[in-house]
Amino acid sequence: MAAYLGRRLCKGAATTAVAALAVAALSASGAPGAQGVTDSASGLQAADNAPGFQGGDPSATGDSPYYTELPPLKSPAVPPTAGESANGGRSESGIPATVLDAYKRAESSLRSSQPECNLPWELLAAIGKVESGHARGGQVDGNGTTTSPILGPVLDGNGFANISDTDNGAFDGDSTYDRAVGPMQFIPSTWGQGGPDGQGWGADANGDGKRDPNNIYDAALAAGRYLCAGGRDLTKAPQLRAAILSYNRSTEYANTVLSWLEYYREGTHEIPDGSGSVPRDRSDGGTGGGAGSGSGSSNPRSGDDDNTNDQGNGDDKNDKNGDNGDNDKPRSPSKPGATPSPDPGDPTEPPGGVDPSAPPTTPPTTPPTTPPTSPPTTPPTSPPTTTPTDSVKRLANASGERLTATAGGSFAGAAKVRAQNASGDPVGKVRVRFSLVGDTDATFPGGERVATVLTDRSGIATAPALVAGEKVGRFLVRAALVGRAVRTDLPATVTARQADALVRTGDKELICVPGAPFADAVEVKATYKGAAAARVAATATLVTSAQDATPNDKGPHFKDAAGKPVRTLTGLVTDKDGLLRLPQLHADDAIGTFLLRITTTGGATLTVELKVEAPPAT
Repeated sequence: MAAYLGRRLCKGAATTAVAALAVAALSASGAPGAQGVTDSASGLQAADNAPGFQGGDPSATGDSPYYTELPPLKSPAVPPTAGESANGGRSESGIPATVLDAYKRAESSLRSSQPECNLPWELLAAIGKVESGHARGGQVDGNGTTTSPILGPVLDGNGFANISDTDNGAFDGDSTYDRAVGPMQFIPSTWGQGGPDGQGWGADANGDGKRDPNNIYDAALAAGRYLCAGGRDLTKAPQLRAAILSYNRSTEYANTVLSWLEYYREGTHEIPDGSGSVPRDRSDGGTGGGAGSGSGSSNPRSGDDDNTNDQGNGDDKNDKNGDNGDNDKPRSPSKPGATPSPDPGDPTEPPGGVDPSAPPTTPPTTPPTTPPTSPPTTPPTSPPTTTPTDSVKRLANASGERLTATAGGSFAGAAKVRAQNASGDPVGKVRVRFSLVGDTDATFPGGERVATVLTDRSGIATAPALVAGEKVGRFLVRAALVGRAVRTDLPATVTARQADALVRTGDKELICVPGAPFADAVEVKATYKGAAAARVAATATLVTSAQDATPNDKGPHFKDAAGKPVRTLTGLVTDKDGLLRLPQLHADDAIGTFLLRITTTGGATLTVELKVEAPPAT
């Protein structure tokens, strides 16, 4: 016990020291989070010292165990260029492709819905690293759902918080106590009940109609919403720290997360799904079966030994038992009165597994068999199996013409890429994820910004039909191979709505006397290729002459809110039927024929005559 306490104290001191360096770096650089650090070197605050769960509302994780591994002291490795494999990159700074995409999508979503929060995706990455090692090193399918559930220990008050069941086992499989669930380790009461809408903090970020805590897209967005709660501004250090402590009320936890946050801000890169490293040491002194380890035991109250879903720490891909990744030998569950079999990794077991208390074995009396005269034949070595995904060298643009659309309309063509191997041959049945990058409100069907499809026999992956929004400009359709750092960008453009013709809806002559308003308003209809041109931008100007388009300084005019003359109106837009009705026109003391010119996006122009005549003599 003394040795264990000493190890934990050393780890706590190291964590605090690294966090101090992180805070100091933030302060020196002027980066977000540098303001408001009030304590000494570590930046700790008095509120941090509350020891774990104190009753009342639990934290997001129920203060479950977490991984205590700290980032390396050296800066992250330089990320690979686009299309280059990242297998050779530093595993500490690399984040599995799907998991990284989920963190960045959550940041983008919250930038729109809660811009005042200023949530950085690196904070989600830091928490995801500490909670589950980025979903066990990226063990997720193409939709972002973990390959097996990730469950924390039973929160029965035995070394952890005591939280009775709140979801009837719907999320964690335990109808007696709660357990933290998923790559971001939400407890069911927080996921399903504790949110601002009464439906919990859980989110459906991938549009599949489910709020799944084991889906990294759903979990990352839910974590972002939780961290932004209460109108926090995460560029302010006290509010950033308060957000982290609301997730798990432990000073060491906050320091560890801050260390990874600063590390990821220095740089990171994509690595293939499933290839990430998973931490070993947990805050409860364990190396598996707890926070983020996937301890989905058949006896959900144990949380220690699991022969069903536990993925261990991911260090041994051949681990069949899922205990700690150190060996393949399945362990029998403990029973009262039964003597457990020695573990191959147990240092008390002698080499070769021989029991020293067993009686000596009599050596055989049969003489050994004479060895064969010819040397044995070495069986041929089987070449390593290569999956279709492994064989993809590049994604080539197969869309043909450039992707263009008018605002509010559909794109004429679809985004397509061809998966090719090193020889240029097509690769079928691999997953390609299409995502929209840039300032655009274009979407795939259903309002989605991400779509994952399989390539066909010819290696072609065709994205769902894109629908343009109202934002005009360029953006990218990014095609990325799921599980590999191979991608390509397809440019797309949304152009403004256009009209190619303008006509007056009436033919009545527009006449008034000096100093009076015109009795009839000017109304026009815009069309494009014979159809009504809805929501087309237009400008109306009282021009000097047919040859001079500068605004006239006399004659008819519009009026602003203060009643002052205005001779140019901008920002006009036709309605759904292509109609545009101008504000009332007024005449000054000038007499004569004047011109009103109306132009639209697309080049349609109409000139209307306005006459100001002296009143008849009495």
